[in-house]
Amino acid sequence: MFIFKKIVSAFLLPIPIGLFLLFLSFIYLMFNSYKKAKFFLFLAFLWFALLSNQTISNAILYPLENSYPALLQTPKVNYILVLGSGHKNDDSLSITSQVKMTAINRLVEGIRHYKNLENAKLIVSGYSISGGDSHALMQEKLAISLGVKKEDIIRLDTPKDTKEEVIETKKIVGTEPFILVTSASHMKRSILLFKKEGLNIIASPTNNLAYLDDSYSAYFSAKNLRKVEIAIHEYLGLVYSWIRNEI
Repeated sequence: MFIFKKIVSAFLLPIPIGLFLLFLSFIYLMFNSYKKAKFFLFLAFLWFALLSNQTISNAILYPLENSYPALLQTPKVNYILVLGSGHKNDDSLSITSQVKMTAINRLVEGIRHYKNLENAKLIVSGYSISGGDSHALMQEKLAISLGVKKEDIIRLDTPKDTKEEVIETKKIVGTEPFILVTSASHMKRSILLFKKEGLNIIASPTNNLAYLDDSYSAYFSAKNLRKVEIAIHEYLGLVYSWIRNEI
């Protein structure tokens, strides 16, 4: 089910859909159905033009990112959970190059809170996709290099998704309040999943992307397509979790 979910969601993102529209246009062109070819070519052009626009991409992503405000002051807690993201195992690269930027951003936010607390535990999470080091282990290595004590780190090496992270976290923190760190776009779904299991969360969103960039190159950009891709992934995740009664 996990792999099936990932495959299906991968084809429901902006670029695959746009390429499918172009493919349909090409097929109709090959069969001399010019009106239909022009129609799907126009749809593909409109699709990419709209979704690569900063105003539209921000409007799609903003409702997700605006669900919870930034946690500027660190409350007194015993646990900080940093949800997993992604990495690439390559010992020839620095740890900061192996861990993806989203994961680094989340971890730095978690460490920011950790530095403001005494005797707090930093929980890092994520499994091994390709059989190498788990994502939790990579985050542990990065956290230690940034000054976190090894004995203050708790690794969750097995969770493949947020629902599994909920289950494993509950075993550690119970009903005790803890800081939950994840991307702002992912926070809404995460909170719903955690609250469904009765956990006491203090949201600390980070990695906000839906903001106005005044540079000329930002008005139409691949970065805007990426914002829409992130938003669609989260909206699909919300629907999937609702269907499965997880939220």
